[in-house]
Amino acid sequence: MSELADALGAAILATRTDEADSDDALALVRRTAAAEQAVGGLLQQAVGAARAEGHSWAAIGAELGMSRQAAQQRFGGRDEESVGPEERWLGPVTAFDEMRELELAGRLGWHTVGAGMLRHRMLRTPTQWEHRRVAWVRLPSRYEKDGWQVGCKAFPWLYLVRDTGRPVEE
Repeated sequence: MSELADALGAAILATRTDEADSDDALALVRRTAAAEQAVGGLLQQAVGAARAEGHSWAAIGAELGMSRQAAQQRFGGRDEESVGPEERWLGPVTAFDEMRELELAGRLGWHTVGAGMLRHRMLRTPTQWEHRRVAWVRLPSRYEKDGWQVGCKAFPWLYLVRDTGRPVEE
C-alpha cells in the first residue's frame, strides 16, 4: 500500500501546471483534491462493476473495511435505481478495451445509450448490434446514410450503433 501512496504522491507532485504559483502549499492542496476526485470516480466505477457482476454489498463493504450498510449508502444510489431489467452498466472499460467489450455485448443484444467515466450505459434488445467509435469531427447525421445512429456522445468521441436485425447469440 505504501508503494501505491508513494506513486500517487509522486504523480501529484509532478502535475505542477502553474510554475508562477507562489504558494506551493495551496497548489499541493488543489492538485491533491483533484487526484482524490479522480480516484473517487474510479472507486465508484469499480464498485459499480462489482455490483454488475453480482457481488453483494456485504462483500464490497468487507473489501473496503466498512459495513454493508455504509458501502450501500456511499456507493449505491442513482445509477442502480435508474437501471431496469433491460439496462445495465458496462465497465470499467478503457479506450483500449471498450470496443472489444462493446462488440461482445452487441452480439448479446446490448447497445450503448450513454457513457461515463470508464463505462457505458447499455440497453438490451432481442437483436444484435454493431458499435463504432469515431472522432467527433463531423456532423453525426453524416453517418445515418450507412444505417448508424448515435448511441451517445462523449467528447471527443461519438459512439455509433447499428441494429443488425440478427437475433442475439445464446
